[in-house]
Amino acid sequence: MVDFGELKDKAQGLVAEHADKIKTGITKAGDFVGDKIGDEKTDPVEGKLHDLVDKAAGKDDEVTPPPVKPNVVPPTVVPPTVVPPTVVPPTTHTPPPAG
Repeated sequence: MVDFGELKDKAQGLVAEHADKIKTGITKAGDFVGDKIGDEKTDPVEGKLHDLVDKAAGKDDEVTPPPVKPNVVPPTVVPPTVVPPTVVPPTTHTPPPAG
């Protein structure tokens, strides 16, 4: 028969042993998705997942600070320059002399 308590303890030990790697993966995935949909949507999820890793590792009394994002300046959107159309003055067309 399977001892689920033993399996839980083993899984908890593995998560505790590799918590930093798991959290790094969560942060990298969050950064990737955040670049697509916005960090303001992914940061809260990252924080909750980090807390879940701590809880699974048996460290649920610790409070995980939100992930630190590097100081990345978003690209500046420069509006296109509007070039006024070139106005060509009308020319008078004189037909060639008939002859």
